[in-house]
Amino acid sequence: MSRVSGLNRDADWSGVSVVVAGIGVSGFAAADALLGLGATVTVLDGKADEVARERAGVLEALGATVRLGEADTLPAGADVVVTSPGWKPSSPLLVAALDAGLEVWGEVELAWRLRPTTGAAPWLAITGTNGKTTTVRMLTSMLGAGGFRAVAAGNVGTPLLEVVMAEQTAGRQRYDVLAVELSSFQLHWSSSLRCHSAAVLNVAPDHVDWHGDLDEYAKAKGKIYQGVEHACVYNVADPVTERLVAEAEVTEGARAVGFTLGAPGLSMLGVVDDLLVDRAFTDDRRTAAVELANVADVVPNAPHNIANALAAAALARAFGVEPAAIREGLRLFRPDAHRIADVATVDGVRYIDDSKATNPHAAAASLGSYDRIVWIAGGLAKGATFDELVAGAARRLRGVVLMGADRGEIAAALARHAPDVPVHEVAATDTGAMAAVVAAAASLAEAGDTVLLAPACASMDMFANYGERGDRFAAAVLELADRPG
Repeated sequence: MSRVSGLNRDADWSGVSVVVAGIGVSGFAAADALLGLGATVTVLDGKADEVARERAGVLEALGATVRLGEADTLPAGADVVVTSPGWKPSSPLLVAALDAGLEVWGEVELAWRLRPTTGAAPWLAITGTNGKTTTVRMLTSMLGAGGFRAVAAGNVGTPLLEVVMAEQTAGRQRYDVLAVELSSFQLHWSSSLRCHSAAVLNVAPDHVDWHGDLDEYAKAKGKIYQGVEHACVYNVADPVTERLVAEAEVTEGARAVGFTLGAPGLSMLGVVDDLLVDRAFTDDRRTAAVELANVADVVPNAPHNIANALAAAALARAFGVEPAAIREGLRLFRPDAHRIADVATVDGVRYIDDSKATNPHAAAASLGSYDRIVWIAGGLAKGATFDELVAGAARRLRGVVLMGADRGEIAAALARHAPDVPVHEVAATDTGAMAAVVAAAASLAEAGDTVLLAPACASMDMFANYGERGDRFAAAVLELADRPG
């Protein structure tokens, strides 16, 4: 057993030398928490921009050693490395740490270890290629409607380390439960995580450039089920998620609970006659289901969002939330921006912003929600391929407008699987590019069509993030609406 294996919030951290990889939000939070516990902390980051220097100044004032501009060399005497999510396993620093026999923890592993040793709030955790943030926020709304003190944390909402360090104030527990969104990056470096209940929403190719291949990506997702105490929630329509449950070593008595858009089988949640129903957490589940909500209570009620609602409901029910509170939580919930959001209807054409659809799996769900589409796509592919996406959507496409660095890969898939669909490519990458994209989409659309921004790619080649991309799209649409006819 290594020197750091048993370290927790109440342990003696004095003399423990921790290397923190990255001085971003999560790295800064980790260094701050570790300094407060008395650890010796060295922070490394290859960047040396103004923000990094400002954070370095704060941490140095607290007693850390900070090394900016060069982050490949492992400092002598290190006991453990805490890495930020963006650092690939192939990073020289992390490879050196593993070669030296050191443990590497992610921010989630550190947060789990630093929970209060008594009275810590249980975690209801969610991962998946798509839908994580929406599902976590739905879950938080359901928990609140059920009378529980809950907070959304992790990859969404409040940073997880911040939540666990503030969990107990003056001896009083602040939360009854945490709704935790976890990315594959975060899960990759976790080992001791043991959630009350957990869900994998779906697994589709994404971030394969980070993980190396799809199997490693799926394996990282599956870590969320390890040691689960009550319910492992899986997607009936995605066999990989069920396989990950079967392969997990869970606490004795933990159950597998499925969710489906069809009629539910035993130990599942599903849909019957426009009702969301539960055949998992009811005493007579062998012969009956309990009503949770109407499909109309889910906003928007696109199929993939109904699936999100069912997954959230399964976790909430596992924690004891009553059916009436599931319905109330859904009615109170509203999705974040840039998720299948109506922007405007112009000349009979509906414009939808789903900029958050940053991979083919998310774009497929979005495209499946509409009948006649002018599709806006493109950006950074992140190693993804588009043949399956295009083949599945071809019959719905009125036209396609492509933008961004990897637009050629989507154009090639369209040529193979939808050769008769008109395609317009916008090569511009300046601030006016989105206006040109929207103008091209408008020229292809007819009354009754939907112009759908569902890029299937990341945004950083042209925009700061998917939010800016969506904002630019909405601004261009509204400008189009304001033009004299």
